[in-house]
Amino acid sequence: MMSIANNIAVFIMVHGRPDKMWTYKTLRKRGYTGKIYLVGDNLDSTIKQYKKKYKDDLLVFDKKKVAQDMDAGDNTGDMRSTLYSANTIFNLAKDKGIEYFFIMCDDYRDIYYKFDDKLEYKEIPVRHKLDEVFNILLKFYKSTKAKSIAFAQNGDFIGGKKGSFGKEIKLRRKAMNTFLCSTKRPFKFVGRLNEDVNTYVNLGSKGDLFFTIPNISISQLPTQKTEGGLTDVYLEYGTYTKSFFSVMYNPSCVKVSEMGVKDKRLHHKIMWGNAVPKIINERYKKRTKANT
Repeated sequence: MMSIANNIAVFIMVHGRPDKMWTYKTLRKRGYTGKIYLVGDNLDSTIKQYKKKYKDDLLVFDKKKVAQDMDAGDNTGDMRSTLYSANTIFNLAKDKGIEYFFIMCDDYRDIYYKFDDKLEYKEIPVRHKLDEVFNILLKFYKSTKAKSIAFAQNGDFIGGKKGSFGKEIKLRRKAMNTFLCSTKRPFKFVGRLNEDVNTYVNLGSKGDLFFTIPNISISQLPTQKTEGGLTDVYLEYGTYTKSFFSVMYNPSCVKVSEMGVKDKRLHHKIMWGNAVPKIINERYKKRTKANT
């Protein structure tokens, strides 16, 4: 198998916590040997600390400049968002001569297989096989026309083997957090908050493909309890505002609804029957005497 270093790179979006870098450490611990770039913005007060620690592996962009060409979906002037770095990474990858790459957040504490070799639900650390996992996913990505493919998130597996993700292995029409992308399949993230959901639903409604594979999952730190990143944004605006961005971009198929069992909160809900194009069964084809 060709070295992953010749196939792919990882771009980690960073802001405000240079001493943490969970994703960077997790990738190395689990056996990824390829190139890692950190992507920060010039408005981050801690950017010099990142630079001192990661040197040329840190790529810094002008946030106000790139924002002029992006659809933030609001007029607050608040620029606390990964929207700007996620879109900029396509240009950074192209400048580096990299065709295939991951866009990742900085808060992944581990990566797991979610099914064993008998395809039964079981959480197993990837250990030292991440190069092999990335190569297999890249091979699959190349065989599709998908704009992006992502790993699942541990939150997808609520209910364990009885939950929707745990009871069967199938592709899901969404992509969040770990975006495998190509400079030859560019797309634009939209919306300052909930930009991943906004994007896969909005572009999905136009026929673009975004997939999540349930075989592999990332484990993240609690979003609203971990200092730095976008924690202050979520605490300030709450999940209602975050979720309503997706309603604004896709009002025909997204609404805000209550989720959870004990600790209930407002969250986006996608009506997939209204969201994306479908292949219609042949039996519904209108027939004339000429083609019967």
